[in-house]
Amino acid sequence: MDENAVFQGQTLNQQQNFYQPVSGVADVQAPPPPPPTDNLSNRSSLSPLTILKLILGIFVVLILGVFLFAVVLPQLSKNNNQKVTLTYWGLWEDQRVMQPVISDFEKQYPNITVEYSKQDIKQYRERLITRINNGNGPDIFRFHNSWYPMIANVLLPLPSDTVSKADFMQWFYPVAQNDLIKNGAIYGIPLQIDTLALYINSDLLKAAGLNPPTTWNDFISDAKTMTVKDASGKIKTSGAALGTMDNVTHAPDILSLLLVQNGVNLNNISSNSQRAGDALNFYTSFALDNANVWDNTLDPSILAFSKGNLAMYFGYSWDYFTIKAANPTLNFQIAPVPQLPGQNVNLASYWAEGVSIKSKHQKEALLFMKFLAKPETEEKLYTEESKTRDFGELYARTDLADKLKSNSTVYPFIKQAPTASSSFFVDGTYDNGLNSQMNTYLGNAVNSIFNSVSTDTAIATLSQGVSQVLKQYGQ
Repeated sequence: MDENAVFQGQTLNQQQNFYQPVSGVADVQAPPPPPPTDNLSNRSSLSPLTILKLILGIFVVLILGVFLFAVVLPQLSKNNNQKVTLTYWGLWEDQRVMQPVISDFEKQYPNITVEYSKQDIKQYRERLITRINNGNGPDIFRFHNSWYPMIANVLLPLPSDTVSKADFMQWFYPVAQNDLIKNGAIYGIPLQIDTLALYINSDLLKAAGLNPPTTWNDFISDAKTMTVKDASGKIKTSGAALGTMDNVTHAPDILSLLLVQNGVNLNNISSNSQRAGDALNFYTSFALDNANVWDNTLDPSILAFSKGNLAMYFGYSWDYFTIKAANPTLNFQIAPVPQLPGQNVNLASYWAEGVSIKSKHQKEALLFMKFLAKPETEEKLYTEESKTRDFGELYARTDLADKLKSNSTVYPFIKQAPTASSSFFVDGTYDNGLNSQMNTYLGNAVNSIFNSVSTDTAIATLSQGVSQVLKQYGQ
């Protein structure tokens, strides 16, 4: 693997007056009004018909008054105090974590009850859409940032009195603005952000006398240095997990990172075929030749890293808990991902909350969404989550980032958020739709390289597949 193989042609086309009586003047009373004249000739005689009409008019007014006070006003009062129950579908947090946050909202709005339900991620997207279309879905629900094309017809745009576009753009990261603002309308509130970062085995790094790599050239060199093979060439300790699809955790995400760093438009790969091909070649080179640092016989990369058999692993913040559960004593650190010279491009994958367009209680649901967008809500949620694990979901609001600056475990993920892009080439969404279809095409492209298919052909097939999937979802 040639160190100069880093993205062939790697340059990157590099977001009031009051009346007062006059003082000193004696009060002068106005003359009394003239007495009424008692001129019988000026009196109007009322016919019996006119008198009847007057009586009927008075009777109608009395009836309307009784109806207003007995029926209409009580009903209005009842509506103003009507108890409303909102259903809220979440994915990752248990009821005991979410309830203190929900209780704060219910104290502000005692007529609204929020019933939270943690859903199984398997078939979640399909179940969500089916239930909403059948009229028995949730009022509020969680969705992945890449799902808009699949769920646009069930998402309610948020009015400006819930959150204005100006406020949204001030509060949340550019990637959330790009993902959740469509045609000028806002379709979701993110409660967390996450980015792909580099996990490094600190013991292996120290033993090799290395520092965390900041560039891809350094990454290549460090991966080779920390790779250990036996006499037959079998990898015993891998320097880095890249190159294959099936046993590299977050392989689509890593490839997405390489593609966007190399200036590829993921919605139109054919317009950047050469750059896409260079990124694909770079990725597969880690597992192709005799200088390989990874192959398809090794454990899934998150397992290999947990065992101490992998030096560098690409993962998100939630991977921390999986690794710690598997090996509580593993000594590792987290760093930003490597970059091409003169750039800072990262990858985000996160979840947001939306409102069903078929909710029967949209007004109340929007009040809850407004509540969720507040900084104190995110802080409360993080605090509750941190009672059950080392840290909570990372703050989605930019004005809360510094509160995590002293935490060396989580801040690398937050540090990358301002320059992160998103992709539909991501795993862990279990969507059985757009993401899954895209990843299949991407995996086929990677595997075809191992089957001696030319890079040009692999990219052409990938580009065609991506276009078909995007067309299928109206993009």
